[in-house]
Amino acid sequence: MSCDSWYDEYAHPVASTPLTTDVVIVGAGPTGLMAATVLARLGVDHVIIDEKLEPTTESRAVGVQARTLEIYEQLGIVDEVLAEATKADALSPGYLKRAYANIPLPTLGAETTNYPYMSIIEQSKNEALLVRAHEALGGEVVWGRKVDAVESDGRGVLVSTGAVTGGEVSTGSTRLKAKYLIAADGAGSAVRRMRGIGFEGTTSAHTFFVVDAADVRGMRDTSVNIRLGRGEMLLAFPMGQGRDARLIGVVPGEHPEADLEAPLRAKLADTYGVTWGDTRWLSTYRVHHRVAERLRDGPVFLAGDAAHVHSPVGAQGMNTGLQDAHNLACKIADVLQGRADDAYLDAYEAERRPVAEHVIAFTERVFGLVTSDRRGVQTAIRMLVPIVAPVMGFLAPRLPLGRRVFGYVSQTRIRYRMPGADPRDSVVGRRLPPFAHNHDALRDFTWQVHTYGAVDRRLADAVGLPVHEYPAPVRGPLRAGWMYLVRPDGFVAAAGVTAAPLVAALPRRS
Repeated sequence: MSCDSWYDEYAHPVASTPLTTDVVIVGAGPTGLMAATVLARLGVDHVIIDEKLEPTTESRAVGVQARTLEIYEQLGIVDEVLAEATKADALSPGYLKRAYANIPLPTLGAETTNYPYMSIIEQSKNEALLVRAHEALGGEVVWGRKVDAVESDGRGVLVSTGAVTGGEVSTGSTRLKAKYLIAADGAGSAVRRMRGIGFEGTTSAHTFFVVDAADVRGMRDTSVNIRLGRGEMLLAFPMGQGRDARLIGVVPGEHPEADLEAPLRAKLADTYGVTWGDTRWLSTYRVHHRVAERLRDGPVFLAGDAAHVHSPVGAQGMNTGLQDAHNLACKIADVLQGRADDAYLDAYEAERRPVAEHVIAFTERVFGLVTSDRRGVQTAIRMLVPIVAPVMGFLAPRLPLGRRVFGYVSQTRIRYRMPGADPRDSVVGRRLPPFAHNHDALRDFTWQVHTYGAVDRRLADAVGLPVHEYPAPVRGPLRAGWMYLVRPDGFVAAAGVTAAPLVAALPRRS
C-alpha cells in the first residue's frame, strides 16, 4: 500500500473493512525503521506505525558496529551515517584515574571489514537517517497509532489500532490486515504481551546513569574509554566535535534522578578524575538481561528490544536489533515474492536467537564481574588491569586473538548454521568477507553467485542466479576456484567447485 493510499483510507476509515498490506511493523525505533527500509528496498508492501507522535529526540543508544555499517553500505546510506558519526578508533582500558593502554581498532579490523572502528552516532540521528532512507524509497511512518489487539489465523494477522492524540487513545478506529507482523515495539512490547510470549531473565540490583556531557576532561578523546573501579565502572564514548562524550556508569548511592548531577560530578571527579562542562542530557535506568521465549508466533515476529535486552557493555544492543530486522525483512521478502515457503521463516529464530543469547551471556558475565562487590574479585581487578591492559595493548594488534576479539565486538564474526555446511568452513554461514569490491554487488539485495579466480562460467550459470566474477584472492578465507552462494542479507549460504551444493542450499519453494 502506498503512503498516499494509506493516509486517504486512514482519514476516512470504514470500520467493517480492514486496510490490507503484506507486513505491519509496530514500532518506529531503529529496529522497526530498518525492517521498513529493507522491505521498501525489496518492494514489499508494508505499513509501519508507532504510538509516539514524532521521532525520538533523546540520544539513547550510540554505538554503531562495523557489521551494521556494512548493512548501511548495502542500503546506500553509509556515507550519510559516517558524516553524522564520530569515529572511535581505539579502546582505552584503565583503572580509576589512569588509562593503561590505547588499542587501535583499525589495526585489529583492517583485514576483516572496510569499517575497522566503532561509529558513535546518537539514536535520534540514526533514526532520522533511516526515516529519510525509507521516505526516499516511497515509505512513510504513521505516527500516533497504538496497537489495541492482534488476532491471527492461517491467513495472517488482523491488527486493531487506535489514534493517540494528546495522551488519549481512540480504540479500534482502524484495522490492518496483513500476512505478517514485525513487533519492534521495545522492551515493554505490547505485541509480545498480547501474544502471551514470556520474557524471562534477570534485573540488576544496580541503577545506571547516562550523561551526554560537553567538554569532558580526564578521558582520551577519540577512544572508547573503559575505566574499572571498586565494584563499578565508567564507559565514555566520544560524541561530536571537541571533547563531548557519552558517560555511562553506576549511580553512586541513593539519589533521585532530579538531584543526581551534583553528587555524580563529585563522584566521577574523585574516583576517575573526570570532569565536564554542560550536561546536555542525564537519565537513569536499570539493566535487564532477558530474551523472549520465542521469536516467532505464527505470523508474528519479535525483533530488537521486543525480543531481547541486555546491558550496554560492548555497545551491542541497537546493532543486534538492526541486524534482526535486516535478516527478517530479507526472509519475508523471499517468502512473499515466491522464492521460499513460509517454513523458511523459521530460520529467523534459528539464526538470531543464538546471537541474542550469546550477547546476553557475554554482557551479563562481564557486567557481573566488573560490578561485583566481592573483595577477591575487586582485588584481582585492581592488581591485574595495570599488568594485563598494557600487555594486551602491545599484543592485540600483533596476534590473531586481537582480530578475533574485534570480530566478536564488531559483530562481523556472527555465524549461522547452514544446512549441510561443513562446520569447519570459515566462510559459509558468515557474512561475505569483503574482497575486491565484492560488497558492491550486495546492493542488489538478491540471491547471487560469486566466483573467485578461474571458474568455468557454465558451472556458475547452472545455479540459475546472477553471477559476479572476481579475481583469485591472494589471502583470506575466500578460495580461488570456488563459487559461493550469497543470500540477499549478505550471508554465504553454500560454497563449492560445482553447482550442486549451491543449488541444494537454495530455499524450498512450493
